[in-house]
Amino acid sequence: MPVVEMIGKPIHINEEGFLTEYNEWDPAIGKVLAEQIGVEMTDEHWKIINFLREDFKTEGETATSRRVQTVGGVPVKIQFELFPKKPAKKMAYIAGLPKPKGCV
Repeated sequence: MPVVEMIGKPIHINEEGFLTEYNEWDPAIGKVLAEQIGVEMTDEHWKIINFLREDFKTEGETATSRRVQTVGGVPVKIQFELFPKKPAKKMAYIAGLPKPKGCV
């Protein structure tokens, strides 16, 4: 797995750029990742990212958009507004989590 440097820290990523080590992520890394894909983070964005990280700890896999809606309480329409085009993939990327199952 490749290693890149972000904000002075070595970060392990896969071939698509997704972090592979859960504990290497922090909000500063999330902000850098968001900037890389053109997402300007707001409190609403962070609400979803924090949900994804907490959900991953208990479920062991990255939540899909449907789960973010039903369990996290954020409608899919809002997810698309906050993370245009492919929201599940973008949310997982910023959260430092694996791409959700079913994402291309």
